[in-house]
Amino acid sequence: MDISIDRERLAEEFVRLCEISSPSREEKPVAEYLKKVFAELEVDHSFEDDSTLRTGSESGNLIFRFAGNNDSTPIFFACHMDTVRPGHGVKVERNGDIFTSVGDTILGSDDKSGIAPLVELIRLLRENQAPHRPIELVFTTCEEIGLQGAKALDYSRLEAEYGYALDSTGIDKVIIGAPAANRIRVDVHGTAAHAGINPEGGVSAFLVAAKAITRIKLGRIDQESTANIGIIKGGVATNIVPAQLMLKGEIRSHSTEKLARYTDDFKTAFLDTIASWPVSDDPAYRPPTVDLKVESEYPAMRLEESDTVVETIRQAGLTLGREQTFIVAGGGSDANIFNGYGLPTAIVATGMTDVHTSDESVDLKDMVKLTELLYTISCM
Repeated sequence: MDISIDRERLAEEFVRLCEISSPSREEKPVAEYLKKVFAELEVDHSFEDDSTLRTGSESGNLIFRFAGNNDSTPIFFACHMDTVRPGHGVKVERNGDIFTSVGDTILGSDDKSGIAPLVELIRLLRENQAPHRPIELVFTTCEEIGLQGAKALDYSRLEAEYGYALDSTGIDKVIIGAPAANRIRVDVHGTAAHAGINPEGGVSAFLVAAKAITRIKLGRIDQESTANIGIIKGGVATNIVPAQLMLKGEIRSHSTEKLARYTDDFKTAFLDTIASWPVSDDPAYRPPTVDLKVESEYPAMRLEESDTVVETIRQAGLTLGREQTFIVAGGGSDANIFNGYGLPTAIVATGMTDVHTSDESVDLKDMVKLTELLYTISCM
């Protein structure tokens, strides 16, 4: 298959997108830009949902449909429009084929190294008048702050049967498995007292939490599971026994059964700690209590190599003479949510590196390779 990609046009598109600020909940400028671009490319149908009511973003999720002119199964390609911070005022520096940010901001290749190839894909299809399958492009908001856009997407608007989320480091790499995750918040309630005059009358929420945490296995629990406590807040002064402490953590596992078991172990550690807390005769003493809240962050995704979504991208890679590497990863993405709604979705690498840092970069050669892969899939 002869695919003549305009490298400089792709490069210019990437720079243009990166320099449109779009931190989470501030995606409207890039959303308006994409509406304009695809309108000029004669999109057959466009839609913006009302997810702003749930996400708090300035923009809804976007869906663009290109009808296609062959009999192949409709597919979708998805990217998120938001970036992490610092993401205002991004200026891109180019050194040969390598793009970085000029200053102390992120670059935004997460996920604009996926969006730019999608724009180039549609331009190529239009220019070449290439026969292609029906294609839907999905652009979500608030991915970086809990996959909120994907969770609020109106899935009844999608006609595609399966698709690809363009959102990972590396190139010619396809993620076909990722864990489920539970988010946990624990509020520990102790009793305040003067730390120097009457510490016996207090119950330190910090000490309660510390004893409970020592009963929890953190880090890598097993080959399929991890746990972490990432936020701890509490206390008002060094001379007051702290009466309140809040902590937030997470548990991830590729096994639904293990996720439930390790979540229960986490909760039990706190409940058993307060149940066994020593009783004091001090009249000011009150036994400690805890409030526990568990929220499902995202479901697990696991595709089989025989699934159509996997076989399609494998065959596209072979057509290009490039073998795709299929892996199971440890992070969550919009693809977890899409799979949870019954849409088989693989995660495709875009070439981004050192994401979420000011050292972030991407190689134009990798974005060219991604565009070639997308074009091949679209024309199969």
